[in-house]
Amino acid sequence: MPAAEESREARISAVAALDEPTRRGLYDYVMRQPAPVSRDEAAAALKLPRTTAAFHLDRLVDEALLDVVYQRRTGRSGPGAGRPSKLYHRSQCDVVVSLPERRYDLAGRLLSTALIQAERSGNSPRAVLDQHSYQAGKELGETARVAGNEDNRDTALRVLEAHGFEPRIEDDSIALVNCPFHDLAQEHTELVCGMNLCLLSGLLDGLAPTGLTAHLHPTPAHCCVRLEPAAPGSCAPPGTGP
Repeated sequence: MPAAEESREARISAVAALDEPTRRGLYDYVMRQPAPVSRDEAAAALKLPRTTAAFHLDRLVDEALLDVVYQRRTGRSGPGAGRPSKLYHRSQCDVVVSLPERRYDLAGRLLSTALIQAERSGNSPRAVLDQHSYQAGKELGETARVAGNEDNRDTALRVLEAHGFEPRIEDDSIALVNCPFHDLAQEHTELVCGMNLCLLSGLLDGLAPTGLTAHLHPTPAHCCVRLEPAAPGSCAPPGTGP
């Protein structure tokens, strides 16, 4: 699981940048080219003034939708070869925005890694998925705990928000208003909800102490997991041992 997640605001800003017709046209043009393109090439292709093309191309760079490289187009090097040209090409950054938030990339990583590990070990894919999800959540919690300087429960809320769970405090519990794995959970409820329970159990253990435990608590239009006050002597759900 990545140590840092791209902010929701940055992703929305990047997508919004493409709503401007000229900027979208330049992005589409650069994206279709087999090699990086110059400002002059982009301006000529879209019949734009060079300054206009430069402004929008650099805005796309600011939004991490394009990357810049500097190359000499003459093929020469050394004195007299001229200055390298500023060239643009599509960045390797993936920009995905969904409302409400969905995290099928996270589910895909957990499921695919568990399948590979199960094939190698000969163990039950479901058991491996639960264990891997728990460990991934625990690593996420430990990383957030080290990086933060706040109460562990506040850190839990921040991490849950960043991953699309939309946590809401209800008395001493935390309800998760959104399921980041919604479509998968609708089709494969037992598998995905079990994975989610292990992931969030690991998160809480990585952040410990939070005074919370994760429980399956299916509620319409909510995530299947709810975080509730930990009972004395409570332990992690089956299959989530460290």
